[in-house]
Amino acid sequence: MTQELVALMNEAGTDHLPGRMGIEFLEASAERVVARMPVHGNTQPYGLLHGGASVVLAETCGSIGASLHAGAGRIAVGIEINATHHRSATAGYVTAAATRVHGGRTLATYQIEITDEQGRLVCTSRLTCMLRDA
Repeated sequence: MTQELVALMNEAGTDHLPGRMGIEFLEASAERVVARMPVHGNTQPYGLLHGGASVVLAETCGSIGASLHAGAGRIAVGIEINATHHRSATAGYVTAAATRVHGGRTLATYQIEITDEQGRLVCTSRLTCMLRDA
């Protein structure tokens, strides 16, 4: 089921922001979502990964996890996100791993760690989503 879901999410995102940024889902469950994004095309004028791109990657992963946690007939709406940028990335891919830290009936919170291809921490983010009926 997870691989089918990942393939569906990758196909569905092509016409939306995640697709435009090159985000590719690798793993997806309510407990953990993993995706990667190319640095190329998502940089600031200095050639460094744009901090906003990291936040988009983080929110995308956390929102998918929260939606899976919410279940059928419900939606997840982001209500708070923060990010700490630890180091720059200039090439290759960055990978985000969103891990659920709280999963309730009305709120879900995910910790997202973004690393470079050497496994070094690039950004840490936390996302809280409100869960509502669709």
